[in-house]
Amino acid sequence: MLTVSNPYNSEVIQEVAISSTADVDKALSKAHALFTDRAAWLPAHQRIEILKRAEKIMSSQVDELTRIAAQEGGKPYADSKVEVLRAINCISLAIEHIPHIKGEQIPMGLTEASTNRLAFTQREPIGVVASISAFNHPLNLIVHQTIPAIAVGAPVIIKPARTTPLSCFKFVSILKEAGLPEGWCQALMVEDADAEKLITDQRVNFFSFIGSAAVGWMLRSKLSPGTRCALEHGGAAPVIVDKSASVDTVIDSLLKGGFYHAGQVCVSVQRVYVHESNCEELAKKLAEKASKLIVGDPLDPKTEVGPLILPREVDRVEQWVEEAREGGAVVLCGGKRISDTCFSPTVLLNPDDKATVSQREIFGPVVCVYSYTDKNEAIAKANSLDVAFQASIYSNDLTDVLDTSNKLNATAVMINDHTAFRVDWMPFGGRDSSGLGMGGIQYSMHEMTREKMLVIKSGVL
Repeated sequence: MLTVSNPYNSEVIQEVAISSTADVDKALSKAHALFTDRAAWLPAHQRIEILKRAEKIMSSQVDELTRIAAQEGGKPYADSKVEVLRAINCISLAIEHIPHIKGEQIPMGLTEASTNRLAFTQREPIGVVASISAFNHPLNLIVHQTIPAIAVGAPVIIKPARTTPLSCFKFVSILKEAGLPEGWCQALMVEDADAEKLITDQRVNFFSFIGSAAVGWMLRSKLSPGTRCALEHGGAAPVIVDKSASVDTVIDSLLKGGFYHAGQVCVSVQRVYVHESNCEELAKKLAEKASKLIVGDPLDPKTEVGPLILPREVDRVEQWVEEAREGGAVVLCGGKRISDTCFSPTVLLNPDDKATVSQREIFGPVVCVYSYTDKNEAIAKANSLDVAFQASIYSNDLTDVLDTSNKLNATAVMINDHTAFRVDWMPFGGRDSSGLGMGGIQYSMHEMTREKMLVIKSGVL
């Protein structure tokens, strides 16, 4: 059995059964049998009806779903509620895009050999989808990794994070209540070895992964021939603040982007490069506001920053911050643990470029601010890591915005907004070591289909 605990106070919430190797094979056999039996495929109108019912059920259980997510994941209640509402909207987006699963006509008659023919493509479900999810958005990530598959008619098997499986199991039960037939969405909690067996099995046609780069790339290297994949890893999101930007208008945005969910977001504000004329003022004002954030129990309505997911993560963040301090960084606020499970919101000024906080994803409530004199040098530092996800620019100079955004290595650049901005209908994903492919409901739906072409020759046989 797996014990699921509250990351704030370590109280046991529930025990979850761990599935065996035999259970994995049974789930794969069931999903594969559904896909290979075309008579069992769910027609579009039935998928729409099921998803509409699921959306309605979730809308009637917002508070319960919020409490489950906040209790197991540690994200403050208000932010967890936003996550639940986003998850519900994701189902609506999937319903909206089911009619757009379509092919196109391929021109014929362009050569003599192609005359008297009509050709067109159609999109079919790709096959069995196997998904491995992360802890930081315990409901919405599950929705992103299952609903696109269900929407296009592909059976899906989902493995939630070990720390946050309850939202996943609750969601799968809602789908069944909504009328999704047995086998179309299965949730399994398995050990790592069986998770690898799941996604590398030859019956899997698509692998969806959200988690660490080391694990994601390793698993990709072991996929069966022909298995396609989408990988979403972390980053160390850079921000460029031009001297034309008003410091006072930037602070609240950076505060939200850096300390939302205690920095446990793959696109959290991490490395902020500020022109020397404004750097010290911005850093001090950011630290002043960060020091006033309320850290505590995620179920307390007043809490703004919750715990880290595990005590060992508090240990790690503490070590990285101390290393930065010893290397010359000025700790403007925080810099220490509050408890075994919480770390104080921290702002570091000018850590060394070789410090761990400058080189690796912190995934904790720490924002680093660096002074620059030459914009191109700041951009070079922003681009210096092997990770590239979302970045942002704060500037009132349009020419600067266009030039800087062109030079930044990122899949998305936010202008006058923080790096952690996301809506569920936009393409979302990393490049380089940060991932492969793009998420977003309709983008995942497209990835989970494949084309078949029909060429019809006219005439009588």
